[in-house]
Amino acid sequence: MPANLPDTVTLRIETELGAIVVALDHKHAPITTTNFVRYADDHRFDGTTFYRTARNKWAPRQGFVQGGIAHSAKRLLPPIRLEPTSETGLRHADGTISMAHSTPDTAMGDFVLCVGAQPGLDAKPGGDKGYAAFGRVVAGMDVVRRILAAPAAGERLTPPVKILRVARTG
Repeated sequence: MPANLPDTVTLRIETELGAIVVALDHKHAPITTTNFVRYADDHRFDGTTFYRTARNKWAPRQGFVQGGIAHSAKRLLPPIRLEPTSETGLRHADGTISMAHSTPDTAMGDFVLCVGAQPGLDAKPGGDKGYAAFGRVVAGMDVVRRILAAPAAGERLTPPVKILRVARTG
């Protein structure tokens, strides 16, 4: 388990289309950041893919891409408690990295990168917890946009975009 993480943890996601650098907000989303770093440190993301592209119908250059372990049993770690945006104060703005749900209250090893603001992913009054924003892309948004625009059958990328390695920078 990663210990003594700084307020911001920077990781590099190396894909077959180029590198994406994310800065994770451990100060505001400690559970989610620690979980993501653990998957990276254990090399559980290495060799996985970005497998989904969700383009906004009214603005197809916006939406999100989803990647990670795709619920692979050999890569799974125990689920974590979902840290909703209503708890962290973070929002799904352009470049946000967020954890996908495993159940409405938990997350594991699948994540999304937002292209354009995605307020529909934020928690809503009345109980909808939304998703767990926990950082942002600080370099490589051009790569994220290329993944969003890649060929797809519905929302499934055809072929998926390979994630070669995810590792801390420094």
